[in-house]
Amino acid sequence: FGLAVEEIKKMRKWRLSDEPIKPDEADEFKDPEVRKNTKATIFLGYTSNMASCGVRESIRFLCQHKMVDCIVATAGGIEEDFIKCLAPTYLGSNSSLHPGTTDGFALDGKSLRLQGLNRIGNMLVPNENYCKFEEWMMPILDKMADE
Repeated sequence: FGLAVEEIKKMRKWRLSDEPIKPDEADEFKDPEVRKNTKATIFLGYTSNMASCGVRESIRFLCQHKMVDCIVATAGGIEEDFIKCLAPTYLGSNSSLHPGTTDGFALDGKSLRLQGLNRIGNMLVPNENYCKFEEWMMPILDKMADE
């Protein structure tokens, strides 16, 4: 993790003015002021499951503080976003149900399942939430199939 942070710091600090002017450089990039203001474009790529679990807050922080310029993400977890709108989802943490557990990522999936809970990263989703999603979604899909 520490090496990744150092690399990101380098990207955020870099300016075109750090590089020597190449003989074939476009005229607009020969201007010292333009070179000083030309910075690296930082892309943040992630899969949908990253937004569905507790990493969502880290992604939000990076965006809110303009630490990334472009996001590339998959849309595979959209149903989980709808599920969160229909019923509460809980942040997994140390609880009386799981003594000795310090965070949601360490919770045992099998024991959660026996309690009617599903784990998405460090988020806990009751089975009932999936039922509510199906009750909401199935009429929409049925209507689409009829049309």
